[in-house]
Amino acid sequence: MSTPHLPIGRTVRYHRRRDGRTVAAIAGLCGITARYLEMIEAETKVPSTEVLARLAAELGVPIAALFAETLAKEPAPPVSTAPSIARALMSHALPASAAVQSPAVLRERVEAAWRIWQCSRNRFTDIAEVLPALIEDVEHAVRAHRGGSEPALRREVLRVAADLYGLLRSYCRRTGRLDLSLMVADRAIRAAQDADDPVRIAVGTWNLGHVLLSHTDASSVDEAKDVALRAADQLRRGAPASAETAAVEGALELVAVVSDARQRRWTDARRRLKERAAPLAEQAGDGNVAWTVFGPTNVALHAISIETLAGDALCRHAQQALTTSVAS
Repeated sequence: MSTPHLPIGRTVRYHRRRDGRTVAAIAGLCGITARYLEMIEAETKVPSTEVLARLAAELGVPIAALFAETLAKEPAPPVSTAPSIARALMSHALPASAAVQSPAVLRERVEAAWRIWQCSRNRFTDIAEVLPALIEDVEHAVRAHRGGSEPALRREVLRVAADLYGLLRSYCRRTGRLDLSLMVADRAIRAAQDADDPVRIAVGTWNLGHVLLSHTDASSVDEAKDVALRAADQLRRGAPASAETAAVEGALELVAVVSDARQRRWTDARRRLKERAAPLAEQAGDGNVAWTVFGPTNVALHAISIETLAGDALCRHAQQALTTSVAS
């Protein structure tokens, strides 16, 4: 009896194009060549389970989604990343005399940008239209309030800046600019520290952890776990317990879980997921605190990914199907 064809290449291509991302960007973040990814998408190569796990993580989907038989209509071809975002990050475009927007207005704009990033079907195109001006206005406000006489205004502007840099970390990482991603992750932490905001300091470190996880070398992956766990400890000591702090602490624990899984420390990853992340998820509930999307559902998806990568459960089924498919 023949095994049904598994459309891995087609689903990888679909999810990549859905986000408007290039073959080179995804391949680089997954530690494979662009040619190899092209062959996967053309279904002339069957990826290993480790490569499948990396692809799923970068595409933002459970590994099981890459085995789906039914997909929505394919989106338009991907667009190139706007260079204006990099220019805005590396230059002070607005003169000191330019009008300064209020923290409330900037907060609304940053939150709208996050909604685009997490909800838009054409998020790379849509976000590129708003980020350059937003970067300029937020950084101009930070400079304007740096030596001001209103500490409350300065603190709120710094909080807005930390949240914007968190979005930029994700954007730069997913467009293959790990250098800029590291830079804005650092800016997010510094802005949160200047605002003396323990929760945002932890969120900034969560962002840094994800940048480190994007590297393929073992030392960076281990550093991701180290910085995440130190930040979780600091958060517990520096902020009152709440659903918000539970969500951020849980997101940091998941960075450590992923680090263990990437290093094939399966027992450690499973134990941390069960004993640390899962209880925090129950406290926090499903939500999107600080745009981490942490909660029971997120923990469950990580559990599936760990078992898949470790060679258990779904992975054994998938490997058997893939082997049969290749043999036939």
